[in-house]
Amino acid sequence: MTVEFLITSLIVVASPGTGALFTIAAGLSRGTKAGTIAAFGCTLGILPHMFAAVTGLAALLHTSALAFEVLKYLGVAYLLYMAWHTLKEGGALDVGEAQAPQSAMRIVNSAVLVNLLNPKLSIFFFAFLPQFVGPEDAAPLALMLELSAVFMLMTFVVFAAYGAFAASMRRQVLTRPSVLAWLRRGFAAAFVVLGAKLAVAER
Repeated sequence: MTVEFLITSLIVVASPGTGALFTIAAGLSRGTKAGTIAAFGCTLGILPHMFAAVTGLAALLHTSALAFEVLKYLGVAYLLYMAWHTLKEGGALDVGEAQAPQSAMRIVNSAVLVNLLNPKLSIFFFAFLPQFVGPEDAAPLALMLELSAVFMLMTFVVFAAYGAFAASMRRQVLTRPSVLAWLRRGFAAAFVVLGAKLAVAER
């Protein structure tokens, strides 16, 4: 494992995206535990993309326009749903002391979908991992799995930190309704922008 892999992975993981945005929203609306659960769910959402890259299935998304477009627009539709749900009272960014607890499974399911319905992740793994596996490596499959595991661990740690930071700001949001209103609009707009970027993405 090289320093270049670790640095590149950290830059990719720390860059704002749908998973980070979802985790921040979970931490802000439900607290540190929910943020950590969301980070775990987003990390789980990487598994299918990792499997696709390791087994070569990502090549299908790279070569098949139909498969790529279907998955892409499912992802766009889900991001637009997240934007609408965030704007609702009691939606994804429901911040309040007396709110009903949201089950861990529901948070995980939503987080997994956020990353699962992004075909660019499969293509990223397909293009990214092989760069760090040389022809001289005796067990390339094992090395790709090891690199993927490190990438997922970094994802969980960074996203959990995002969620914890957001949770630490929760008290300030609870006492400022106008701030919450603007946050709802900002998060909804961010989901729309990410959906738009995914909609115009090419293979």
